[in-house]
This record gives sequence, structure tokens and C-alpha cells, in this order.
Amino acid sequence: MRKLFLLVAAIASITSCATPNATIPSSTPTNTAPVSTNSDQTLANAFQNRTSDLQVQGSGTVSRILADDNDGSRHQKFILQLNSGQTILVAHNIDLAPRIDALKTGDTVDFYGEYEWNEKGGVIHWTHHDPAGKHVGGWLSHNGKRYE
Repeated sequence: MRKLFLLVAAIASITSCATPNATIPSSTPTNTAPVSTNSDQTLANAFQNRTSDLQVQGSGTVSRILADDNDGSRHQKFILQLNSGQTILVAHNIDLAPRIDALKTGDTVDFYGEYEWNEKGGVIHWTHHDPAGKHVGGWLSHNGKRYE
């Protein structure tokens, strides 16, 4: 009887130390890249420091529409000018997300994607879902419609 009592006491002691609100791992994609919503300053710092793999959310005005890149995965490409004056290339994968057909110079585009540094101001890509589920999904928003 004493052994049974000790066993019950040991189990009670162990379970009382357990965390009641432990998180259960999910199948949601994770990304260790920092996320920023103060994009103008964050992107200025990233450009100055040659930082890449930075998840950012922001907005800009279309200053130039470029030809689609049709080599490999197809990308709709355009230049956004941020409120800070910095320009940035957007490379939006149109094999994985709808293209913005009505896009024109002067339009505002909101974005959520990954910044990669380059000498011309950088690139925003991953503006789409990840079919493999390994990368955080991104999007573009234009005239109230989200493209992801």
C-alpha cells in the first residue's frame, strides 16, 4: 500500500509541475525573419546595411511598370516609390498568385513580402502563398483587392 501511495504522490508531483497552457506545434509555416510594419525606416536601414531576408509590410506608389520576367517562374515586375523616396522593385510571382492586370503608374500598392538587398534599392518578393507551406505567405493589395 505504501508503494502505491508513493507512486501516486510522485505522479501528482510531476503533473503539478507541467505547464497547463503548453503550446502544441502547428503545421503553419514559420519564418525566423523579423517582421516590420514601419517599412520605410526598416527598408532604408536594410538598404544601408545590405540586409536581406527581411519580412516587411508597407505601401508605395507605382513609379514604373516593367516587362514581365518569363524566365523560369513568371513574375510581374514594377517599381514602387516609398514615402521616404526610396524605390524598390516588386517581383510578384504570377505562377502562384494572380497578376494585377489594372496596375498603372501612380497607383498605390500595399505589400507584405520578403526584402532582398541589391544596389538599386532592393527587391520585395514572396508576395504570394507558399504551396509547400514552408515560407510565410505574402500578398499585394491594389484598389481594395488582395493578390496572394
